[in-house]
Amino acid sequence: MTPKEVIAFAKDNGVKIVDFRFIDLPGTWQHFSTVIGELEEDLFEEGVGFDGSSIRGFQTIDKSDMILIPDPNTATLDPFTEVPTLILTCNVKDPITLEMYSRDPRYIAQKAEAYLKSSGVADIAYFGPEAEFYIFDDLRFGYDQHSSMHSVDSVEGFWNSSRDEKPNLAYKIPYKRGYYPVPPSDSLQDLRSRMVLTLQQVGIDVEVHHHEVGTAGQAEIDIRFNTLVSMADDLIMYKYVVKNVARQAGKLVTFMPKPIFMDNGSGMHVHQSLWKGGRNLFFQAGTYADLSDMARWYIGGLLKHSAAVLAFAAPTTNSYRRLVPGYEAPINLIYSQRNRSACVRIPMYSKSEKAKRIEYRSPDPSSNPYLAFAAMMMAGLDGIENRIEPPTPIDLDLYDLEPEQAAEVKHTPHDLSQALDALRADHAFLLKGDVFTPDVIDTWIDYKQINEIDAIRLRPHPWEYALYHDV
Repeated sequence: MTPKEVIAFAKDNGVKIVDFRFIDLPGTWQHFSTVIGELEEDLFEEGVGFDGSSIRGFQTIDKSDMILIPDPNTATLDPFTEVPTLILTCNVKDPITLEMYSRDPRYIAQKAEAYLKSSGVADIAYFGPEAEFYIFDDLRFGYDQHSSMHSVDSVEGFWNSSRDEKPNLAYKIPYKRGYYPVPPSDSLQDLRSRMVLTLQQVGIDVEVHHHEVGTAGQAEIDIRFNTLVSMADDLIMYKYVVKNVARQAGKLVTFMPKPIFMDNGSGMHVHQSLWKGGRNLFFQAGTYADLSDMARWYIGGLLKHSAAVLAFAAPTTNSYRRLVPGYEAPINLIYSQRNRSACVRIPMYSKSEKAKRIEYRSPDPSSNPYLAFAAMMMAGLDGIENRIEPPTPIDLDLYDLEPEQAAEVKHTPHDLSQALDALRADHAFLLKGDVFTPDVIDTWIDYKQINEIDAIRLRPHPWEYALYHDV
């Protein structure tokens, strides 16, 4: 839509409030609102001011003034507000230089798309994430100088099999057996369906929804693939929708990668392909998994740079409680057709040229999609540019390999510190085309080190009392 069309759309739908939204560096949607009378065509060029020093990963207090530039193509009605509200997703701009802000994640993703086109390799990169999540009935946590606790609960949780629920109607989902029982075991069918219908209401196409493997309400809703920036926009809206639909039902959604011990974590398998002139560049009939040389080199770059990529795509300390052997965790840096224990899987559901794609399985939904998708694509493009050959594909259960064969398979980082170390040492591929800048890399590493790794490292873990209290 043009700015003029957005204003007409708002008027036709009785909009009273305009909500300006943007993404902070870690990946959380931020917003503030104004009355509809302030929405004029020149606002889409001049923008609206905000305090950048209060946003994580943005400005220092002496350089706090920043500007939001609304993107008219993102205009949609908020399906949850009581007062009719128009949502506009924005980019961030510096009011002094009038340049787009280097740490704005959406701008980084836009630069990645521009770099792809300028490279001549492809016109379009398609991304299709499968963001899993848990739906809980209760979540509590606390930490102070002398105590710590967390507790999650779900009516489906197998630990509630013996709870007096007056009456307990059973049908609790056993650990690792949530894929795909019908109701009444799957108690969340209608809730997920309401999420799907709301997603469609805001213009997001949905392919499928289902219960996931984990007990206690693990779920997945797959939305249709889209171009890089548009898919990141969709995924942020997706999170907003499923959280708010759950909240309306008296439940909560978490995209935390590993909220439950000894059961499956929540991943975000990311399907991706490159196209040029309407042709899928990843398809070549008669090869292994019908992959083209370009697709194989893309995989080579993705696997070579995976440790650094995962600093953005599996960016929390909790991410690496999921990336452990078992639980279908994709920790092995190889590729394979059909094999879900590989970091890169080639889906084989269809022989269609249009359906050919790769699936990168190590990311999780705690990531900022603008940064994660951009980092994945930049790694793949580096593989194409340098014709990086991936390791030989393995079509066996990677957890049952002979010790000699297993020793040859490299793995994802063991923790966030290793991922950040890899990013610190290996980020030249991200700097091409000025997509990521050194400032962004340094800010990301410092933020994660100080606010997450050090914050966890300094606090005693409850299990340490079981191990060490009697030393």
